[in-house]
Amino acid sequence: MAEKTLVILISGRGSNMEAVLDARLPARVAAVVSNNPQARGLGVAARRGIATAVVDHRAYPDRTAFEAALAAELDRHRPDLVVLAGFTRILTPPFVERYEGRIMNIHPSLLPAFPGLDTHQRALEAGVRIHGCTVHFVTTTLDSGPIVVQAAVPVEAGDTEARLAARVLAQEHRIYPQAIRWFCEGRLRIGRDGAVAVDAACAAEGALTAPPLEAR
Repeated sequence: MAEKTLVILISGRGSNMEAVLDARLPARVAAVVSNNPQARGLGVAARRGIATAVVDHRAYPDRTAFEAALAAELDRHRPDLVVLAGFTRILTPPFVERYEGRIMNIHPSLLPAFPGLDTHQRALEAGVRIHGCTVHFVTTTLDSGPIVVQAAVPVEAGDTEARLAARVLAQEHRIYPQAIRWFCEGRLRIGRDGAVAVDAACAAEGALTAPPLEAR
């Protein structure tokens, strides 16, 4: 199987980007692209010898122009998968449809619970006992794409937003590289019902560490 090409989109520190890079996936990271010229992750990627680019949304008159420039930058690298790793811009349906089936995101909640922002605080306010994170394919409906894998963490007595977020982030760093690995190895299939099928053998490999990895 030919090596896959990834392009990673970031807006800030890029901790999930670093987790992906550290995982030594069977793929080539062609570039790290940010809408924020001050994103710390750009420097991290550059120090690792990865090409970087900035497509600053503030430099364009509207979302359409920004996304046209962003797509042009992505397409230069011919990515098999676009990896959203803390990319904070909401993408329009035409952009998402351009990369249908090959754009992936990590969201800090157990979707479909708590889509959107402020997930950890909302989880605490709702009094849930279990929280977590979700890797999903991106679709035109925000945070509603086919789920690849989820990891759960317990909500502990006295948790603050920061404490809960830190435990969830540790799981994000674990499951996002795993989901991307499955994609690169050709082990993911999106069925007609929108559910993601994961090869049983690779699901078992991913479930070796606790808390359990729940592949769907």
